[in-house]
Amino acid sequence: MDGKKLEYKGEEALKEIERLTREAEKVQQELLKEIITRNKNTEYLNKYMTMNDVQEFKQKVPVITYKHIYPYIQRIANGGEDSSLISGHPIVEMLCSSGTSGGEPKLMPTIAEDLDRRTFLYNMIMPIINQYVTGLDEGKAMFLYFVKAEMSTPCGLPARTVLTSYYKSKHFKGRSHDRYNDQTSPDEAILCDDSNQSMYCQLLSGMIHRQQVLRLGAVFASALLRAISFLERNWVSLCNDIRTGKLSPVITDSACRLAMSSILKSADPRLADEIENICSRRSWKGIVCNLWPKAKYIEAVVTGSMSQYIPALEYYSMGKLPLVCTMYASSECYFGVNLKPLCDPANVSFTLLPNMGYYEFIPLGKDETYGNEDDDEDISLNKLVDLVHVKTGCYYELVVTTFSGLNRYRIGDVLQVTGFHNRAPQFRFICRRNVILSIDNDKTNEEDLHKSVMAAKRLLEPYNALLVEYTSYADTSSVPGHYVIYWEIKHCTVLEKAPSPLVPKVLQDCCIAIEEDLDYIYRRCRTNDKSIGPLEIRVVKSGTFEVLMDLFIKEGASINQYKTPRCIKSEAALKLLKANVKACFFSPRDPTWLP
Repeated sequence: MDGKKLEYKGEEALKEIERLTREAEKVQQELLKEIITRNKNTEYLNKYMTMNDVQEFKQKVPVITYKHIYPYIQRIANGGEDSSLISGHPIVEMLCSSGTSGGEPKLMPTIAEDLDRRTFLYNMIMPIINQYVTGLDEGKAMFLYFVKAEMSTPCGLPARTVLTSYYKSKHFKGRSHDRYNDQTSPDEAILCDDSNQSMYCQLLSGMIHRQQVLRLGAVFASALLRAISFLERNWVSLCNDIRTGKLSPVITDSACRLAMSSILKSADPRLADEIENICSRRSWKGIVCNLWPKAKYIEAVVTGSMSQYIPALEYYSMGKLPLVCTMYASSECYFGVNLKPLCDPANVSFTLLPNMGYYEFIPLGKDETYGNEDDDEDISLNKLVDLVHVKTGCYYELVVTTFSGLNRYRIGDVLQVTGFHNRAPQFRFICRRNVILSIDNDKTNEEDLHKSVMAAKRLLEPYNALLVEYTSYADTSSVPGHYVIYWEIKHCTVLEKAPSPLVPKVLQDCCIAIEEDLDYIYRRCRTNDKSIGPLEIRVVKSGTFEVLMDLFIKEGASINQYKTPRCIKSEAALKLLKANVKACFFSPRDPTWLP
């Protein structure tokens, strides 16, 4: 890829971005030709192509979803058949998707070169940020990274998350040579399979180096908030370790204990007192700035469903630290970067880099943006739009072709074009297609549910109450069925003022606020057709969504990639939520509806 270079740095990296985006159409066409040339003898492409050229590919190779490629992946994973079913290069591992965006985890084939492509994108991040934030090489980064225990396919291929694959790679280990990658956590803490021990050691390292931390974060905003919650429960023990210079016996991982011995070198009562003074305050508002006073920004994904965590992050940082979202990626392919990392989270757009994969787009009308990804399976091939021919303001579903054997694969992400950088379009992430609520003719998508919940949660603010997390499901156990929204609410202390109690009417008003913000069809079904019952908010006990996360992690999800499902389909997850309900509230009236 591009001269096989990975380590573009500084001005060289920025010049490469400019070249790629200026020559986006040329780069895309050459990339597709190369993919076809490499993979032309695969069983999959031979079903559709004989001439093996770009025009034939575009005219004959169908647009697919996971269920179409899964039989090939399964045959390779089970052994007895090799990578040539779908790829001209050996498949070296299977990447497990998170499975929390609305479906079961998926196995994605990957070749050795894919790791180089991911590293290429990672290496673009700091040169971009350095244009806006200076001096980041004068301190440390405190990023909370986690691995997931690996599995193997029947034929012996590693099966692991994309981030676990990267963290265990030579590219990640080699980052220490970059002056911008001086991290607080030792690799042994990051690579510990026990997420609680890993979290403990990473937070301990971050607090020991608190005066040197210039940036902090996690992959997703949810993981960073989980770390703050962990800190609330464990800061006394962490302070004790610092005060005595001895690591807690709860850390039993030998590699962690050895690595931490070089960080926790001696007793430091003064530092322990500083941290105790901060953590023992009644209010944790601004705790991030107080613990890490020199931090310049927080880095985490805060787009799409993650945007609901922005108020909590702003609460813990007093709104003083920019929330930086750097890149757009998935298990299938890494796509692009945010060229304006300090922009408001609501305005984050990603520039797709044309050397990462071959991109096509399914145009979507506003009303068809959010159906299930298996809807309208027979996509007209003439309907697809190339990367450089999308139009500003329009909505599209992303389709990708990769070297590892995904051909015209529907990612399931809905994007809106916000503009162009040179010839390369910039996109705002809207939502996943396959997360919906439906009782009757209604189809409530992830973004509309999110907007409605965000509108309703503002009613909590006068009571110093913060919506920590939410999810939903369509309850059809009675007739008519109705939407159930699970809310976890945190009561925030502001200085010495205790929070005002939430009376039932406030939550009832929240129910109707959600309904009023849902679409025309939902409100018609509720008000006129009476085919949907009143919306219900079920308030759950504090910590419920952390337990829910633990459940999904136990079932195979990764902390790094975990996203709270906005529509719960798991019976075990529903059982857990129902067991933790402490109060229920219904809409007191029908929402407004005008024929």
